[in-house]
Amino acid sequence: MSKLQLGLKERDQLYRLMISQLFYDGYQSLAVQLANMTKAHPACPPSDRLFKVVALGLRTEESEHEQIVQKNSDPIVSGIDMEFETDVSPTSPEIAQYETCYVTAHKGPCRTAIFHPNGHLIATGSEDASIKILDVERMLMKSAMPIDLIAQETPQQQMENHPVIRTLYDHTAEVTCVDFHPSQQLLASGSKDFTVKLFEYSKPSVKKAFKSIQEAAEVRCLSFHPSGDYLLVGTQHPTLRLYDIRSAQCFVSNNPHDQHSGPITAVKYSPTGHLYVTSSKDGTIKIWDGVSNRCINTFMRAHDGYQVCSVIFSRNSKYVLSSGKDSLVKLWELSTSRCLIAYTGAGVIGKQEHRSNTIFNHSEDFVLFPDEKTTSLCCWDSRSADRQRLLSLGHNGLVRCIAHSPVSPALVSCSDDFRARFWYRKTDSE
Repeated sequence: MSKLQLGLKERDQLYRLMISQLFYDGYQSLAVQLANMTKAHPACPPSDRLFKVVALGLRTEESEHEQIVQKNSDPIVSGIDMEFETDVSPTSPEIAQYETCYVTAHKGPCRTAIFHPNGHLIATGSEDASIKILDVERMLMKSAMPIDLIAQETPQQQMENHPVIRTLYDHTAEVTCVDFHPSQQLLASGSKDFTVKLFEYSKPSVKKAFKSIQEAAEVRCLSFHPSGDYLLVGTQHPTLRLYDIRSAQCFVSNNPHDQHSGPITAVKYSPTGHLYVTSSKDGTIKIWDGVSNRCINTFMRAHDGYQVCSVIFSRNSKYVLSSGKDSLVKLWELSTSRCLIAYTGAGVIGKQEHRSNTIFNHSEDFVLFPDEKTTSLCCWDSRSADRQRLLSLGHNGLVRCIAHSPVSPALVSCSDDFRARFWYRKTDSE
């Protein structure tokens, strides 16, 4: 059989399937018209075979696409999943083995920090109203250079190799939160000056924001949607805001009962953007639908009535990790709406007085949380909740924020001693 004959046979079969589907769906007149036009004989009985063939083909096509994407992308770390991995041993380096590689100083207490999604950049914000953007590779290079070689650098070399690649000044009060746009060279920041600002940090000469959003209260937290098109903003006011980045149009839930009853302390999108989570001084954690902007679940008295300080999703969006002023860290399972694990041992000297946050490491093998009284970093096995060795953070003041790289064994700690310390687990070869 020639290719032409084979093609005609496949086309006739397609028409017959279409006619059968039309009969099956009740469109008899259309089916008869198509049969007469295509001269499909013998007669085609009603059948939904076309629907099944198309559904099977779409699933096959989607599976092939996922295989291609996975083949062309970096290896994906699965992260924590208590349904299948209760006895998994950590494979990532122990946090106590991290070393300080670089220290940068602001002119006031350092309040917030965030890694870029690709792990190449860090942004820090301070009470002095400034924002610094640091290059991770440059910090690692500086830490590996002998002191005498650093001393011999020319002013031009010092400028080209300096880890702080941008310093941004456009706020008039403490910078409380920062977040990188997932795909563009933009940085969003919130401040006690009642504004959210967007900076285009790709331009070396730019120190001012290209867009400013005026709020009605002090901004406390913000989070970009994974697409980068929207920005969630939590303020001293209980009502959560959602902004369209292009138009700066503001949206809120149309149900007033969805909102918190106290200032919002943290907000974070899930990796897919289908959900987002918020926490508040009112002691609750709320899970929201990322499409309808409606609250779909509330964990009341999540930390025994204490203020909830931070919330983040796990990589698979099955869990939320939270911390509160009861000095506890909790892992919440969304499918059952319950606290699955409580990580204890921080705050043994006394409950914390100031807000701080908890995080996963890059592989989600460990849960990290700073102890306010000892300025050391507590660490637990995320699955078993076993305490690991402490990491002394070396700050001379309260540690107010920690952030871990999403791709490598690196973290940054921010303190009231005006400093942000960059930590990294060096390999033996380094």
